[in-house]
Amino acid sequence: MNARALNRALLARQHLLERTSLPAAEMLGHLVGMQAQAPLAPYVGLWTRISGFRPAELASLVSGRDAVRGLLMRGTVHLVLAEDARVLRPLVQRVVAGGYTGHFGRRVGDADLDAVARFGRVLLNERPRTRRQLQDALAARWPEHDAEALSYAVSYLVPTAQVTPRGVWGSTGPATLTTLDGWLGSPLAEGPSLEDVVRRYLRAFGPASVADVQAWSGLTKLREIVEPMGLRTFRAESGEVLYDVEDGVLPDPSTPAPVRFLPEYDNVLLSHADRARILPPGRRVPLPPGNGASRGTLLVDGFYRADWRLHADRLEVTAHDRLTAGEWAEILDEGARLLEFLEAGERSVRITGN
Repeated sequence: MNARALNRALLARQHLLERTSLPAAEMLGHLVGMQAQAPLAPYVGLWTRISGFRPAELASLVSGRDAVRGLLMRGTVHLVLAEDARVLRPLVQRVVAGGYTGHFGRRVGDADLDAVARFGRVLLNERPRTRRQLQDALAARWPEHDAEALSYAVSYLVPTAQVTPRGVWGSTGPATLTTLDGWLGSPLAEGPSLEDVVRRYLRAFGPASVADVQAWSGLTKLREIVEPMGLRTFRAESGEVLYDVEDGVLPDPSTPAPVRFLPEYDNVLLSHADRARILPPGRRVPLPPGNGASRGTLLVDGFYRADWRLHADRLEVTAHDRLTAGEWAEILDEGARLLEFLEAGERSVRITGN
């Protein structure tokens, strides 16, 4: 399979070839969650995939604790259904914990991290706390250690959730943590099936290699899991084996792909080891800071070819290569729809760059 065939398969499974009428909860489950470092980014991600999507639908899921934000795949913040959080966090716990060691290992010295995690769990079960509040409580208990590093030990080693109003459209609030099981009101899964999660990944992102599954999840040594699963296989142009579910959609590679505005950190750009199916050669995914719903990337003919950013007076699209007149017109039309969704319709759409 060549890059264009894989591109069209990915777009179809992500509902980026044609918008769907699926409810937000069903789409969130199909995608196995959405990147959510920028708390409002998933709202734009669902708008670009679901016809008629309105922010209140997702806000209701988050406020009602049917969807939750926390550290999951690759040790990064994702928004997932509550039922998926119970399954995914135990599966990726070693990835999350390993991320702590990589980022903070040198700063914790001889601190007893098990004791820190136990104490942190008690603190977060008492009431949700911001990073600063958690840090202050830990500093009082272990004044000889780096309190900031200890606060991160709690959020990496104890499964946590970021509580509302953060992540609710139209609301603001600091990143405030509590225990994941406490927020959901039920324990995390015991012995969840990694094979089931691999199949779900393939339905949303396949066909994919073992390296792709590992890049998405952050887990390693998955070949021994994937190979015996009896999945159908293809060959990439590189010769690498690609795995897929039997009913995975494989559109004609010549299928036209519409312009799609993506939020920052969208999963479709970050969920493969080999990103040639979505990124032109030499192009990297931008990772800007922010609250979400104000900047992102643009797919043109199915590939990442522009960035967008909302300004006070305009929606600015910066193209990375030359656009045809038809692509230019399509960006203007789709940009106007994005402005309407963001309730920023008084602004104009401007295209700069090549």
